[in-house]
Amino acid sequence: MGFLFDSQKGVGLWGGCLRSLLRRKQVDSAHVKANAHHQLAKELSVPHLIAIGVGSTIGAGVYILVGTVAREHSGPALSISFLIAGIAAALSAFCYAELASRCPSAGSAYHYSYICVGEGVAWLIGWALILEYTIGGSAVARGISPNLAFFFGGQDSLPIFLARQYIPGLDIVVDPVAAILVFIVTGLLCVGIKESTLVQGMVTTVNVCAMLFVIIAGSYLGFKTGWAGYGLPTGFFAFGVDGMLAGSATVFFAYIGFDSVASTAEEVKNPQRDLPLGIGLALSICCTLYILVSVVIVGLVPYHAMNPDTPISSAFAEHGMQWAAYIITAGAVMALCSTLMGSILPQPRILMAMARDGLLPSFFSDVNKNTQVPVKSTLATGIGAAMLAFFMDVDQLAGMVSVGTLLAFTMVAISVLILRYVPPDMVPFPSSLQDTIDFVSLQYGVNSQNINVETSDVNGGTSSNLPLLGKKNTVVDYPKIVKQEAQGNYVLNEENRRKIAGSTIAFTCIGAFLLTYAATDLNIPRPVRFTLCGVGGALLLFGLIVLTLIEQDDARHSFGHSGVPPPGPVFQSGS
Repeated sequence: MGFLFDSQKGVGLWGGCLRSLLRRKQVDSAHVKANAHHQLAKELSVPHLIAIGVGSTIGAGVYILVGTVAREHSGPALSISFLIAGIAAALSAFCYAELASRCPSAGSAYHYSYICVGEGVAWLIGWALILEYTIGGSAVARGISPNLAFFFGGQDSLPIFLARQYIPGLDIVVDPVAAILVFIVTGLLCVGIKESTLVQGMVTTVNVCAMLFVIIAGSYLGFKTGWAGYGLPTGFFAFGVDGMLAGSATVFFAYIGFDSVASTAEEVKNPQRDLPLGIGLALSICCTLYILVSVVIVGLVPYHAMNPDTPISSAFAEHGMQWAAYIITAGAVMALCSTLMGSILPQPRILMAMARDGLLPSFFSDVNKNTQVPVKSTLATGIGAAMLAFFMDVDQLAGMVSVGTLLAFTMVAISVLILRYVPPDMVPFPSSLQDTIDFVSLQYGVNSQNINVETSDVNGGTSSNLPLLGKKNTVVDYPKIVKQEAQGNYVLNEENRRKIAGSTIAFTCIGAFLLTYAATDLNIPRPVRFTLCGVGGALLLFGLIVLTLIEQDDARHSFGHSGVPPPGPVFQSGS
């Protein structure tokens, strides 16, 4: 792993702390290969990535969201809400796909933030992701036992060793099923990435088949009964366009999960091709299923008559298909199990990436030689998630999952802007000049780092005095840099362009933050709220216009895995 530093010295204590927070690491996918002890198994292809993406995204939430959002926000326009949320998720997925294919290393958003932004932000994003996956996995695990109890005739009919138990002295409700399932998933992930992905694909297939049953059987009932849900006097937009947009903001979190694909980038056989395909296809499948299910369910039952807890099962029960509840519940249980695997899978790889960079003990970076999986990190993750799922009711902490997700998505989008306009990879010396230096160093046994090059203009060429071994200072002509004056002007323009682009990206981020904060916090007084919205919108619009007019950096084409940095010391240029 390499780091980019400012070459200035003597900046003092606070300056040194700031530099350590802002230092960025180079793309280390090539350096990781040199150390076989830390090498993960490259076993994944596009079908595996689709299984991980779809399995991590489609949880049991869709079986409940269609009822809650339709009743309170969207009405019959629920499918449009899912479509708008899917488009927003696709924009984030494009950012993940670009960065994952350029920087195919474990760590996901943490890795991209470290490369493009700096160590301080990467540390924050890493812990936000750990919080997201730990609490998210625990919440999913605790949601399995109520659905599983349906097959036993209710919560009270579960065996005593599986049923939830209340402990009076501690005032908690323990959930043995949740802890057992977390340990099972943890053991499966320790076996190997290919084996665990195969099992996740099988579980996801059952879930998708249940959703296809809802779509096909529901369409048959809809055409048979005349789609009663779409013949209401309130019209298609029962709550107006505002309600439809509010519904899209709610259902957006049903698309979270495709970022799990990016965390396995180091284990993909052909990351430059397979990662964008896997992320895009997985999100497309999820969006299509969501829209079709919402179209069918809203058409079967009027939105105001939906059961908010079991909307799909109740819709079929109203048409005399009570037995469909077993198929739907089985799909929900499989969805929760698949989502649990998708929540635990990325976290060991994030811990491993942070340990590689020295932000966590090296214990977490060990990779098992037989399974080529970070077993120690996986076990630590499983034990922590199992304890949370067993002892704690994590519903109160579930909102923090959204905070971690939004932070990660935001930093990935910012990293793409930095990659396009001010890429952190440094451009080495011009190739012919570097070749000449290397040739002279090799011929005379001189270390190129100790060569004191002193250039001067000589009829369109350059010359330098080099102290050669056993000889006097000899003049070596470099027939390289032509039109030096024009090249110097280009360097000056390029430096200014990077400064303007960097400032504009900062203004764009500030504007987006102000606009989002003012639009979502209803406790702010109206004059202040509208003022912040205006300022934030103006900054965001200004930044987008300037970035559109500024030419993107040519170095973006060679950034990442295909553009491995040259050996030797690399210093950060002014940007």
